Amino acid sequence: MNIKSQKDFFSGLMFMGIGVAFAWGATTYNVGEGARMGPGYFPLYLGVLMTILGAVITFKALVVETVGGDKIGKWAWKPLFFIIAANLVFGVLLGGLPSIGLPAMGMIVAIYALTFIASMAETGWRVKATFILASILAAGSYVAFVLLLKLQFPVWPTFITG
Repeated sequence: MNIKSQKDFFSGLMFMGIGVAFAWGATTYNVGEGARMGPGYFPLYLGVLMTILGAVITFKALVVETVGGDKIGKWAWKPLFFIIAANLVFGVLLGGLPSIGLPAMGMIVAIYALTFIASMAETGWRVKATFILASILAAGSYVAFVLLLKLQFPVWPTFITG
Protein backbone atom coordinates (compact mmCIF):
# COMPACT_ATOMS: atom_id res chain seq x y z
CA MET A 1 0.00 0.00 0.00
CA ASN A 2 1.34 3.42 -0.95
CA ILE A 3 1.04 6.44 1.37
CA LYS A 4 -0.17 9.35 -0.73
CA SER A 5 -0.02 12.01 2.01
CA GLN A 6 2.50 11.59 4.83
CA LYS A 7 1.06 14.44 6.90
CA ASP A 8 -2.48 13.04 6.83
CA PHE A 9 -1.30 9.48 7.40
CA PHE A 10 0.70 10.22 10.54
CA SER A 11 -1.83 12.72 11.93
CA GLY A 12 -4.54 10.08 11.44
CA LEU A 13 -2.44 7.56 13.34
CA MET A 14 -1.93 10.12 16.11
CA PHE A 15 -5.69 10.76 16.33
CA MET A 16 -6.38 7.03 16.49
CA GLY A 17 -3.75 6.49 19.20
CA ILE A 18 -5.03 9.30 21.40
CA GLY A 19 -8.65 8.26 20.79
CA VAL A 20 -7.98 4.66 21.80
CA ALA A 21 -6.11 5.83 24.92
CA PHE A 22 -9.00 8.10 25.95
CA ALA A 23 -11.63 5.42 25.32
CA TRP A 24 -9.61 2.81 27.17
CA GLY A 25 -8.97 5.15 30.11
CA ALA A 26 -12.66 6.05 30.28
CA THR A 27 -13.63 2.42 30.83
CA THR A 28 -12.16 2.61 34.35
CA TYR A 29 -14.99 5.03 35.24
CA ASN A 30 -18.72 4.40 35.39
CA VAL A 31 -19.95 5.12 31.85
CA GLY A 32 -23.68 5.08 32.51
CA GLU A 33 -26.15 5.62 29.69
CA GLY A 34 -27.59 8.49 27.69
CA ALA A 35 -30.21 9.41 30.30
CA ARG A 36 -27.86 9.05 33.28
CA MET A 37 -24.35 9.78 32.11
CA GLY A 38 -21.48 8.73 34.32
CA PRO A 39 -18.04 10.36 34.56
CA GLY A 40 -16.70 8.05 31.83
CA TYR A 41 -19.46 8.72 29.29
CA PHE A 42 -18.03 11.83 27.62
CA PRO A 43 -14.37 10.67 27.48
CA LEU A 44 -15.43 7.27 26.11
CA TYR A 45 -17.49 8.67 23.27
CA LEU A 46 -14.98 11.42 22.60
CA GLY A 47 -12.25 8.76 22.32
CA VAL A 48 -14.40 6.66 19.99
CA LEU A 49 -15.18 9.70 17.84
CA MET A 50 -11.50 10.67 17.72
CA THR A 51 -10.54 7.11 16.71
CA ILE A 52 -13.12 7.12 13.90
CA LEU A 53 -11.89 10.54 12.74
CA GLY A 54 -8.30 9.25 12.74
CA ALA A 55 -9.31 6.17 10.74
CA VAL A 56 -11.03 8.34 8.12
CA ILE A 57 -8.00 10.65 7.85
CA THR A 58 -5.62 7.67 7.57
CA PHE A 59 -7.81 6.02 4.93
CA LYS A 60 -7.94 9.28 2.96
CA ALA A 61 -4.13 9.52 3.13
CA LEU A 62 -3.87 6.08 1.57
CA VAL A 63 -6.46 6.63 -1.17
CA VAL A 64 -6.52 10.28 -2.26
CA GLU A 65 -3.53 11.42 -4.32
CA THR A 66 -1.82 14.66 -3.22
CA VAL A 67 0.69 16.78 -5.09
CA GLY A 68 4.24 15.86 -4.09
CA GLY A 69 3.11 13.31 -1.50
CA ASP A 70 2.58 16.03 1.13
CA LYS A 71 5.85 15.22 2.87
CA ILE A 72 6.48 15.92 6.52
CA GLY A 73 8.91 18.81 6.93
CA LYS A 74 11.57 19.47 9.54
CA TRP A 75 10.61 19.76 13.19
CA ALA A 76 9.98 23.32 14.36
CA TRP A 77 12.05 23.05 17.54
CA LYS A 78 11.84 26.69 18.63
CA PRO A 79 8.02 26.91 18.71
CA LEU A 80 7.79 23.44 20.25
CA PHE A 81 10.17 24.43 23.05
CA PHE A 82 8.44 27.73 23.83
CA ILE A 83 4.90 26.30 23.82
CA ILE A 84 5.83 23.43 26.13
CA ALA A 85 7.86 25.73 28.38
CA ALA A 86 4.99 28.22 28.57
CA ASN A 87 2.58 25.54 29.79
CA LEU A 88 5.05 24.19 32.35
CA VAL A 89 5.80 27.67 33.70
CA PHE A 90 2.05 28.42 33.84
CA GLY A 91 1.43 25.34 35.99
CA VAL A 92 4.33 26.07 38.30
CA LEU A 93 3.38 29.73 38.75
CA LEU A 94 -0.31 28.99 39.26
CA GLY A 95 0.18 26.40 41.97
CA GLY A 96 3.68 27.08 43.21
CA LEU A 97 6.42 24.51 43.73
CA PRO A 98 6.70 23.71 47.44
CA SER A 99 9.66 21.36 46.95
CA ILE A 100 11.91 24.33 46.13
CA GLY A 101 10.02 26.87 48.23
CA LEU A 102 8.34 28.72 45.34
CA PRO A 103 4.95 30.05 46.47
CA ALA A 104 1.89 30.19 44.22
CA MET A 105 2.11 33.33 42.10
CA GLY A 106 -1.56 33.28 41.16
CA MET A 107 -3.57 33.30 37.98
CA ILE A 108 -2.74 36.81 36.79
CA VAL A 109 1.06 36.38 36.94
CA ALA A 110 0.77 32.86 35.44
CA ILE A 111 -1.30 34.12 32.48
CA TYR A 112 1.13 36.95 31.76
CA ALA A 113 4.07 34.50 31.88
CA LEU A 114 2.22 31.98 29.69
CA THR A 115 1.38 34.62 27.08
CA PHE A 116 4.85 36.15 26.93
CA ILE A 117 6.72 32.82 26.79
CA ALA A 118 4.35 31.29 24.22
CA SER A 119 4.48 34.40 22.03
CA MET A 120 8.28 34.06 21.81
CA ALA A 121 7.63 31.06 19.55
CA GLU A 122 6.51 33.47 16.84
CA THR A 123 9.14 35.00 14.60
CA GLY A 124 9.22 38.76 15.02
CA TRP A 125 7.01 38.94 18.09
CA ARG A 126 6.18 42.36 19.51
CA VAL A 127 6.10 43.18 23.22
CA LYS A 128 3.25 45.72 22.96
CA ALA A 129 0.90 43.31 21.16
CA THR A 130 1.78 40.54 23.60
CA PHE A 131 1.13 42.81 26.59
CA ILE A 132 -2.30 43.76 25.21
CA LEU A 133 -3.15 40.10 24.56
CA ALA A 134 -1.99 39.07 28.06
CA SER A 135 -4.06 41.84 29.65
CA ILE A 136 -7.20 40.79 27.77
CA LEU A 137 -6.62 37.11 28.64
CA ALA A 138 -5.99 37.89 32.31
CA ALA A 139 -9.07 40.09 32.63
CA GLY A 140 -11.25 37.63 30.74
CA SER A 141 -10.00 34.70 32.80
CA TYR A 142 -10.62 36.60 36.03
CA VAL A 143 -14.18 37.42 35.01
CA ALA A 144 -14.94 33.92 33.71
CA PHE A 145 -13.33 31.76 36.39
CA VAL A 146 -13.36 33.86 39.55
CA LEU A 147 -16.43 36.08 39.21
CA LEU A 148 -18.80 33.95 37.13
CA LEU A 149 -17.80 30.36 37.96
CA LYS A 150 -16.66 31.21 41.51
CA LEU A 151 -13.64 28.91 41.33
CA GLN A 152 -11.35 28.99 44.34
CA PHE A 153 -7.71 29.39 43.37
CA PRO A 154 -5.10 32.08 43.96
CA VAL A 155 -5.49 35.14 41.76
CA TRP A 156 -2.50 37.13 43.03
CA PRO A 157 0.84 36.00 44.54
CA THR A 158 0.55 34.72 48.11
CA PHE A 159 3.17 37.14 49.43
CA ILE A 160 0.91 40.05 48.31
CA THR A 161 -2.45 38.71 49.47
CA GLY A 162 -1.22 36.98 52.60
